[in-house]
Amino acid sequence: MIDLKLLRDDPERVRQSQRDRFSNPDLIDQLLAADELRRAANQKFDVLRNEQKTLGKEIAQAKGDEKQEKLASAATLSVAVKEAEAALGPLDAECKRLQMGIENLLQPGAPVGHEADFVVIETVGTRPTFDFPVRDHIELGEMLGAIDTERGAKVSGARFYFLTGPGALLELALIQHAIHSAVKNGFVPMIAPVLVKPEAMEGTGFLGEHSAEVYHLPEDDLYLVGTSEVPLAAYHMNEILDGATLPRRYAGYSSCFRREAGSYGKDTRGIIRVHQFEKVEMFSYCDPAEAEAEHLRLLGWEPEFLDSLGLHYQVIDVASGDLGASAARKFDCEAWLPSQETFREVTSTSNCTDFQARRLSIRMKDEAGTRPIATLNGTLCAMARMVVMVLENNQQADGSVVVPEVLRPYMGMDIIRPK
Repeated sequence: MIDLKLLRDDPERVRQSQRDRFSNPDLIDQLLAADELRRAANQKFDVLRNEQKTLGKEIAQAKGDEKQEKLASAATLSVAVKEAEAALGPLDAECKRLQMGIENLLQPGAPVGHEADFVVIETVGTRPTFDFPVRDHIELGEMLGAIDTERGAKVSGARFYFLTGPGALLELALIQHAIHSAVKNGFVPMIAPVLVKPEAMEGTGFLGEHSAEVYHLPEDDLYLVGTSEVPLAAYHMNEILDGATLPRRYAGYSSCFRREAGSYGKDTRGIIRVHQFEKVEMFSYCDPAEAEAEHLRLLGWEPEFLDSLGLHYQVIDVASGDLGASAARKFDCEAWLPSQETFREVTSTSNCTDFQARRLSIRMKDEAGTRPIATLNGTLCAMARMVVMVLENNQQADGSVVVPEVLRPYMGMDIIRPK
């Protein structure tokens, strides 16, 4: 949620941010007008309320006819106060509606453009080469008895799958490695709920442009999360955190659910784009003054994890039109996918500044006072895609797959061999 004071002081900065995001800049003027009406109505209410309090004190001192006159005036004033108070409700609601529709203020330096206009920050590692025809992860998964998409579709429909045998062991190994990596870097491990209330989903910004992606259970009015960012962001909802305890870093593990609306025909083969997957997500609460530095820390921990798996990847600065409503800036790591001969996103980290915190009413308190906190998130390991990357990048001519060294203690094997 945009800070109204910032909006009043520098509306053109917010308008430009909306333009750079290819979003509606007219919302700024609509909100300013609604805010002006609300402030005027609030001032009117305050004046009437103060008059009512003053008149109440005068009535206590008055006698006889004077008292009766003042009582009559009090009755008239009481009606006016109630009308003024009633007028505030719709004006408050309209301001909030417009305020919730404005996206986070773009961080200076973020590239402006659409999805393809990202900027490559660095490319890491050596692209794998093979002296045999490359198999994709589905062919490998079938040979190894690791992935079963046919029965996944039979049981649940398109874009569902079973991980079987070594495939299940590989995902469990990735989960353990991700959690241990996060704990080593100072994160508190969390197993997060996958069903959340509307205020949690709305507060994190996923009921706007992303609402078509979200599974909703109308009878319970609960939402299935697409990332544990949502419950982790809402974990401290309506709380004031001691500034001395910051940053607070959590590593949330959960199943994630996405409808993949609008992705018809994209990645229909395999488990790259699916409706359900497991993920370990980093989440940080910090002082807004430290948010940019904390963002770079999260970005450092993601490549560290990819390096441990021996993957070839690039780090990109995501363009403004592809950020999502909550992120002021976002960096992605994209790993090389041999079967497609291209980089595909495997991790992402976003600086949401105080945008989510304002919507969720999360504040910090220190010697400078009480104010909104900053929230940041970063994927450490999205399991389905990482299973794909491990299988394809470590394949051998006979269809076997070499297990990355860091995963071997969890899997109990060095090589996954065909059935």
